[in-house]
Amino acid sequence: MSLYDRLGGSAAVDAAVDLFYRRVLADDRVNHFFDDVDMDGQIAKQKGFLTMVFGGPNSYTGRSMRDGHKHLVTRGLNDNHVDIIITHLGDTLRELGVADSDIAAVAGIAEGARADVLNR
Repeated sequence: MSLYDRLGGSAAVDAAVDLFYRRVLADDRVNHFFDDVDMDGQIAKQKGFLTMVFGGPNSYTGRSMRDGHKHLVTRGLNDNHVDIIITHLGDTLRELGVADSDIAAVAGIAEGARADVLNR
C-alpha cells in the first residue's frame, strides 16, 4: 500500500494541505515568503505535488523544486526555514491522526527535497 493510500488518499491530502497552510501563514518566521503568492493556486499545486510524491495519481504540472524555490532563496530562504516547514508538516499530520511511522516517511521525503529547495 502506498503512503498516499495509508494517509487516506485525496481527501486526506486535501485536509492536510489546507491545515498545513493555515499553520504556515500564521507563523511569522515563514509567512513572509507567501506575501505575493496566489494561495489558491499554491494549495492546488501542493496537493498535486504531495499526491505524486506520496505515491498517488500523478497530476502535478508545477515547476521543479529548484525552479519553484530559487526566488525564495534569493529572499533569504535557508535551512532554518525548511526545518520550520517540515515541523509544521509533521504537526499537521499528527493533528490529523497520522501514524508516527507515516509522519517519519513524509519527513524523509521532505528532507530529501531540502537540497533542491535550497538550490544547492
